[in-house]
This record gives sequence, structure tokens and C-alpha cells, in this order.
Amino acid sequence: MRPEEKSCVVTLTCEDRPGIVHAVTGVLLDHGCNITRSSQHEDNASNQFQMRIRFDVPGTFDPAGFQDCFRSVAARFGMAWNFFDETVRPRVLLMVSKFDHCLHDLLYRQAIGELRMDIPLIVSNHPDCEPLAQHFGIPYKHLPVDKTNKAAQEAILLELVDELEIDLVVLARYMQILSDPTCRALEGRAINIHHSFLPSFKGAKPYHQAHARGVKLIGATAHFVTSDLDEGPIIEQDIQRIDHSYSATQCVEVGRDIERLVLARAVRWFVERKILLSGNRTIVFS
Repeated sequence: MRPEEKSCVVTLTCEDRPGIVHAVTGVLLDHGCNITRSSQHEDNASNQFQMRIRFDVPGTFDPAGFQDCFRSVAARFGMAWNFFDETVRPRVLLMVSKFDHCLHDLLYRQAIGELRMDIPLIVSNHPDCEPLAQHFGIPYKHLPVDKTNKAAQEAILLELVDELEIDLVVLARYMQILSDPTCRALEGRAINIHHSFLPSFKGAKPYHQAHARGVKLIGATAHFVTSDLDEGPIIEQDIQRIDHSYSATQCVEVGRDIERLVLARAVRWFVERKILLSGNRTIVFS
């Protein structure tokens, strides 16, 4: 990329038909853009076409003018589309309870520049992780939750999301179930992480339960949050094989490692605008 250039991303979904790529690249050519990455997917079952295109733009690039031109192409093909300027870092709110391994991992990756995002706030229903937030210089909001105040605390959460112009909420081992209205308000912009034993081994100490049953695979799942508990569109999963020699404590350690990695990948793909929703599924471009 030349010094006077920056990069942008367009993502789109529409009914598959001839001429889409030609029309999209034509708009880019007309505005002096240089394509650096193009990925696409055709779903034969639904006849849907998804595309992510990353491109360098010249110093004379007019984002508003480009989007006006692209809007006409989008209307012609019935596209749902988004335009992103990569110099604008996504704003991510992190939520946590007491287990801090995922939170610490995300904060570290953001601090070293691996995750290109801003974290204006951490929200928790416990005070335990506040020293970690202070270490990284990030404000911490304690919103304790019980049966009597859940709706009020979630209303505060949504106010903070709006006030801070949050692009993504990450439940980094936040051990409270969000209400249906809150899930709907955050649809497509909230990610959760959990062990992949579900629907087995629910409740407390799932890894200990799994160890007692002699499981041979430990895994984690990152998915978008929906009102269907732990059943939102899956973004990323991973597993590690274990054997009879692993203790319950070792199972927990393996689970923590996988949860960190899987959540970090999901967050990275979101902030890099590589995830497109397709019904109950996700399209994740490399």
C-alpha cells in the first residue's frame, strides 16, 4: 500500500445471479480502488451469494460518493451490504463474571496490536476482575445482577452500548443469561463462548462432570448471542483430544486454553469484517 492510501472493506449478500462481481468491481475501478482481497460464497441451497472485498483507496477517495454509487448497484441486485473504513477501529465492550482467562487473553491481544479494536469499557456482575481492567487502563463498570434488578441492569447495559457507540459486545465468560429483549437488541453484534459439551454437562463444573464420564474430546464454541440459549449461529469451534490419564484439573486447563483461542479467533474475524450471517449459519471468510 502506498503511503497516501488506506484500505476499506465491503461485504454483501444477495440472490445469486450473473453480473454481481462485474458490477461491484466496476464501482471500485471507477473510484481508483485496488482490490487486495476478494472472497465469495455461493449457497446453492438458498441461492444466496455472499462476498467480502478488501481494497486500497487513493488519497482522493470520497467515501460518501463511493457509497452513493454503490447504493445504486446494491438496489439493482437487492443487496444487503456494508462499507467499512479500516482506519476506524471497531469499538468492543467486554463482559465478564469471575473467570478471567478469556478477558485477560483479549486484553493482551488488543494491547499488542493483534486485535485492532478499541475497548472503551468492561462490564461485570462481580468486582473481581477490576484490578485486571485497571492494569490495562480500561474503565470497569460493576453491574451486580439478581432476580430483582436484572431488567434494570440490562437497561443500563444497553444505554452504555448506545452511549459508547459499541460495535460488538463480547461475553468473555459472562455467567448470566441475557433476556430475550437484550438479545434482540444486540442481534448480530454479541458473541459468547462456552464449552462444547452442551447440551450435556450443564451447570456448575462442566469439565469435572465430563471427566467423571470419561470424555475423550474437550472443545469450545464461539457463537452469536440469540434468545435461544447457546444456540446462536456458530462462528468458530475447536477441540483437543484427551485420554484417561487427564485429571479433572487438567481437563479444566485444556478447556481454558481452547476457550481463549476460539473466542480470540471469533472476535478477530468480527473486527476484520470477515463474518456474514446467513440465517442460522455464518459465512466466515479467510
